Amino acid sequence: MRSLRWRYTRLPSQVEDALSGEEDKEEEEEKEEETTPAPAPVPERPVVPQLAGASQVLGASEMSQLSLHLPPRVTGYSWSLAFCTSRDGFSLQSLYRQMKGHSGPVLLVLRDQDGQVSRAGALRGELPLRADGSPGASPTPSSAPDSPAWKGSPAPFRLQATDSSFQMFGAFSSSALRLSKGFYGTGETFLFSFSPQLKVFKWTGSNSFFVKGDLDSLMMGCGSGHFGLWLDGDLYRGGSHPCATFNNEVLARQEQFCINELEAWVLS
Repeated sequence: MRSLRWRYTRLPSQVEDALSGEEDKEEEEEKEEETTPAPAPVPERPVVPQLAGASQVLGASEMSQLSLHLPPRVTGYSWSLAFCTSRDGFSLQSLYRQMKGHSGPVLLVLRDQDGQVSRAGALRGELPLRADGSPGASPTPSSAPDSPAWKGSPAPFRLQATDSSFQMFGAFSSSALRLSKGFYGTGETFLFSFSPQLKVFKWTGSNSFFVKGDLDSLMMGCGSGHFGLWLDGDLYRGGSHPCATFNNEVLARQEQFCINELEAWVLS
């Protein structure tokens, strides 16, 4: 006689059914999360740097455009005017003195003006030339060669040209401008020009000739014997040439120019 064998099938309890249902639901939700693309982050509006003072060169529109190219580490800071030629005079050594105590970046902005002649040329009675090369108006009485401003003044004097059009350009230096035996700075340094739209010339990586300060000149960018931007010791004349450091265009209208106004801004 065969013995009977019983088979028992264990039925899931209600608690196990509930847990199993929750696990299935979580798996479905995870699959939905994987297939549903995450919403794109809302882009933050760029913080426009504020100038803690009035500028004779930069306007709000120009500063807003430049802010898009400044390194992130300066975002949100305001800028104070450390040096300007209208206040501190046309002297590179004065610029170096005003830079003492500052180690951070510098925003250097300047404008030239067509139609200017040198101080020596004005003493010879030459008239300022317009942009097209034609003679301009005679000097005003206040700027005549026999006025007190011409006598015994070591700084070069500037005549007001009849053509009031300006070219605005400059540079961002990653560190303060100073006297140096060699070039210094980092790849954050760049040149720019408003002609009239903003053009920015960043570091190409070909060399590290960013900034060099001498007693009689300030140079930014170099290659094949040419400087991207250089200024003389009197902050009167300057020049700009294409260079390998920034692969820049000529920043001014001409490779040689006279400085009408120059400002150096530092982080407040």
